[in-house]
Amino acid sequence: MHWSQFFIPTSKETPKDATAASHVLMLRAGLIRQVAAGVYCYLPLGYRTLRKVEAIVREEMNRAGAIELHMSVLMPLEWWQQTGRTDAMGDTLLRLGGPVGDWRSQTVLGPTHEEQVVDIARAFLGSYKQLPVNLYQIQTKFRGEARPKSGVLRTREFLMKDAYSFHADKASLDEGYQKMYDAYCRIFGRCGLPYVAVEADSGPIGGDSSHEFMVLTDAGEDTVAISENGDYAANTERATAFFEARGHEATKGRSPESSPAAAEPLREVHTPGAGRVEDVCKVLGTAPAQMIKTLIYTVTRAEPQAQARGAASEPQAPARGSSAPASRLVALVRGDHDVNEIKLRKAARQLCGAANAAIEMADARTIEELTGAKVGFAGPQGIIERFREGDMLVIDRDVTAMSSAASGANKTDYHVTGVNPGRDFPLAPDDRCPRVLVADVRMVVDGDLSPRGSGSPIRLKTAIEVGHVFKLGTKYSDAMNATFLTREGKPARFIMGCYGIGLNRIVAAAIEANHDDNGIIWPMSIAPFEAVVVALDPRDDHAMGVAAGLYSELAAAGVDVLFDARDERAGFKFKDADLVGVPLRVVVGKKSLAEGVVEWSHRKDQVKHTLPPAQAAQHIAALVREARGS
Repeated sequence: MHWSQFFIPTSKETPKDATAASHVLMLRAGLIRQVAAGVYCYLPLGYRTLRKVEAIVREEMNRAGAIELHMSVLMPLEWWQQTGRTDAMGDTLLRLGGPVGDWRSQTVLGPTHEEQVVDIARAFLGSYKQLPVNLYQIQTKFRGEARPKSGVLRTREFLMKDAYSFHADKASLDEGYQKMYDAYCRIFGRCGLPYVAVEADSGPIGGDSSHEFMVLTDAGEDTVAISENGDYAANTERATAFFEARGHEATKGRSPESSPAAAEPLREVHTPGAGRVEDVCKVLGTAPAQMIKTLIYTVTRAEPQAQARGAASEPQAPARGSSAPASRLVALVRGDHDVNEIKLRKAARQLCGAANAAIEMADARTIEELTGAKVGFAGPQGIIERFREGDMLVIDRDVTAMSSAASGANKTDYHVTGVNPGRDFPLAPDDRCPRVLVADVRMVVDGDLSPRGSGSPIRLKTAIEVGHVFKLGTKYSDAMNATFLTREGKPARFIMGCYGIGLNRIVAAAIEANHDDNGIIWPMSIAPFEAVVVALDPRDDHAMGVAAGLYSELAAAGVDVLFDARDERAGFKFKDADLVGVPLRVVVGKKSLAEGVVEWSHRKDQVKHTLPPAQAAQHIAALVREARGS
């Protein structure tokens, strides 16, 4: 392809409001154009890369035994109500407008396709003999992102590969999950991404086990916890740290004088206006790690819908907007730690026995009603005496190792010292408070130790999520009453896995991981063009003839090659080639030809090499094949 005949609208200017390197370079290199907030069209150069990514994904999915299909973007709202995800997805789930009762008001644009693929399974997969099966598609998705940003990293319309596997038992799911995990490693490796697989929370998709594939970069919106020795990696939504039971979790065998009852007594201290941990520490002369933060939440549980017509035995989804009376939850963490609300929500669901329970920070009125004090002065001691039926106490496990701690006094402008777990608040359910749980409910912090017991420090790093695999279990087959007949002829619910890749994110992540001040440095496998032949002076017939010959030879050898014979200065052409990131450059000029050579270089290091013109095409084609892995 001749550069002058292709469509590559490059720009020297840094686009306004673009901060992520991938966003800046995709706009400057003419890969994309913004249509609206969170919506982009792919221009020819960007579309070539996107299609190459798509081809790699398709090849590896097929290699792993998955079967491609194409599902509709439009689907009935009813399916999402069956699974309860109208609430879980919230405004992210886009609906068509229209009057009540009109078909549009009962239709959604798919942000993902669990519901639709389960409907297919319950219609056509009737026997264990048809299992396992893995169905996938590469298709446009729509999500109502409130704040799209960073170019194509967070958008309202994007291209996704989503796959769904159906199994008769957990052993089959485990095997299928590993196949997808391995396929993802091959995909991201072939796309040239420096990825890391981390343990993850399943979020609104659901399931009991999942991994995310991350590319470490400052442009990422996720934070991952990775141990220095590499024995542990997890998204901070799920990450945990090493904990050695001590203090009140290790009291067995202690002498009476070392028991909680023998510890420092409670002492009330006047702390006017000091509601924040840092301010209290200054007054008390203590450190945040010696304080207990008491946070108060409300817990709501959605009520089940009335049973659907003709489906008395089918699990029902929560009714939108309908909920049981709120309970109160008191969460205790160390003063230098923060609550992980994802972990805390799971703890709340465990305590109240409701899988759809939600938590949110209590308002000032609720806090004052429970503690008897203004916000900022809550403490764990004596607070369960104010509990009503259904209230809960969740204690982070690090708090159990504390002694003679400081906390709020449940009295405005006062704190207490000498707070001791087990003596001043329970660590297990009792008659006063049947809903007590000790659990890991805090965020990990930089410097925590790996939970593997190696002693390796954890470091927090930002990353881009490019893929996610889930073990869904029977979450969706339960909700949609999707069954097959077992070998014994009995109905059973499908056990499912779910596997997603953001193709647009692969493109952006590849740029984030491979660029310099001059532009993109594409991995060969997904570069829109693999080589560019630059003719320095199109008016020099001899140089043009040699350049045109090299271009034709490379094209015949199967190389995706550009021919830049534009009547522009050499520096202008080189800057364009650097900006769009062509991996290999061959330069043909009068001076080098006089010496019997042409110049070539790698985009990644730009070290100049020379070759006789007769050998250049064969050598460059070999480099391309080697970099492709073919």
